[in-house]
Amino acid sequence: MVQFSVEQLPELLAVYYKRLFPYELYYRWLSYGQVNPNSFCNREMSFTLAGEVYIRYQSFDKIEDFEKELIRKIPEKIDIGAIYNVKPRQKRMASSFEVEEKELVFDIDMTDYDSVRTCCSEANVCSKCWRFMALATKILDAALRDDFGFKHILWVFSGRRGIHCWVCDEIARKLDSKVRSDLAEYLQLLTREDHTGKIAHLNSEKIHPSIRRALDIIEKDFESGVVENQDILGTKSRMNSVLAMMEEGLQQEVETAWESANTSLERWTVFKKIFNAQQASNKLKKRNKNLIDELMLHFSYPRLDINVTKGSNHLLKSPFCIHPKTGKVCIPFNPSAVSSFDPSAVPTISDLVEEIQQFDAKQGEAKKKGIKDYRKTSMYKSIQVFEEFLRKLEESWKSKNIGTVESMDF
Repeated sequence: MVQFSVEQLPELLAVYYKRLFPYELYYRWLSYGQVNPNSFCNREMSFTLAGEVYIRYQSFDKIEDFEKELIRKIPEKIDIGAIYNVKPRQKRMASSFEVEEKELVFDIDMTDYDSVRTCCSEANVCSKCWRFMALATKILDAALRDDFGFKHILWVFSGRRGIHCWVCDEIARKLDSKVRSDLAEYLQLLTREDHTGKIAHLNSEKIHPSIRRALDIIEKDFESGVVENQDILGTKSRMNSVLAMMEEGLQQEVETAWESANTSLERWTVFKKIFNAQQASNKLKKRNKNLIDELMLHFSYPRLDINVTKGSNHLLKSPFCIHPKTGKVCIPFNPSAVSSFDPSAVPTISDLVEEIQQFDAKQGEAKKKGIKDYRKTSMYKSIQVFEEFLRKLEESWKSKNIGTVESMDF
């Protein structure tokens, strides 16, 4: 891999926007088959230019106009907003400026896991803490598909420390603010921490099916991916933070038993054994009846920024944008293969430019004609994920008549 240098970003972006950005596929996505002829031209786009110059309310009549502007301005970041009733660039001339459509979006940032991850902090991400992102993807994808029936969901690596989810079904794009807010609250299981530091609370003996499904997903990976990987009981302070979440009788017995255990996994196994024994003998108080489940959720349930989901006028970083600090591409990934996704292996813009140069030099002018430049690079695998998403989305336009949005209850 080629070393990325921030100083080279303007030069590299100039090449990227001319040769690698997938304009045709991008337009196929954001135009939604021209079912609504204003889907693309009334879409807000924003650019962040060098020097952190931020330009909102950009809009483009054609994809060719968008391409020309990218090549001319070379933005370091592209954000996508809503579809409005008028072209955003003309909003000052309009009597009203209102959102008509917007994908249902979710934003999960690794920094929100800093209180539970031990391998990295702040903007750093490694294969160990990516396990949190993998669990979040699996849980949220299952909830969106099984609980709400959404089918067209695009998952994108942010290029540095998080993931974005775009729900693109027609009904999702037309949800009003109240329903978006209700849906976000439904999925926001983790609340403010209580006096013990715990942020997952299951007050009922009968756990909701959606939470039980999330626990089933977590349980498969919790001991290896969290207990061992993050060594959550590996130090005195980490043990004390978990002990603080236990009622006194359970806490004393577990703390004593942990003195003869050597690893996080051993301590977790001992805790579960004591917990199950006390539960079987009805020694546990009501607030600790679901403690094992609460701890798994505390460490592993998606930590959502629900304000991003609630606001229909909120912007979100565009897929295939380049992260200006890391140089990595914001690439789509397959949620079913999220566990094998490696954020450290995501290509940088330096890698991509080098790859097309090497390909062209090897193949020669005669053989390289007609081949999309992104097909010459390691970004192509992610392009294929995007193409498959588009294929299924386009099939939905062809297979049904456009109707009105059905009501949704939560």
